[in-house]
Amino acid sequence: MAVDPLRLRHFAEDYTAAWCSLDPDRVAAHFAPEGSLAINGGPPAIGRAAIAATARGFYAALPDMQVYFDDLIVDGSRVEYHWTFTGTNTGPGGTGNAVRVSGYEDWTLDDDGLIAASSGHYDAAEYASQLAHGV
Repeated sequence: MAVDPLRLRHFAEDYTAAWCSLDPDRVAAHFAPEGSLAINGGPPAIGRAAIAATARGFYAALPDMQVYFDDLIVDGSRVEYHWTFTGTNTGPGGTGNAVRVSGYEDWTLDDDGLIAASSGHYDAAEYASQLAHGV
């Protein structure tokens, strides 16, 4: 499938806004109905309900989470969406510490332009350190 860079940029901007909305169903709507989201090589969340649950987990830990769209790299059908998220760990059992983590997602898009598969990557050790000690 040929990727339209302008359409893809708008999609990435809308995906970012969905994460910032703190509405997990809005995030999941960017995925194909049976799409998947895997984080740091973990087992994938498959389907919109599971993807929404993954987003909900981030929101529970970081109720003020904000996501920033850093870059979009397109190489043929390969798409990398680069982001930074910030938030304060004030959810249940939270430390009250602020976090700022950057990472990216490798996207495979379906014929409708939705995410069929996303493989997310970020430094989990750095995230854990920031949860414990702050930025």
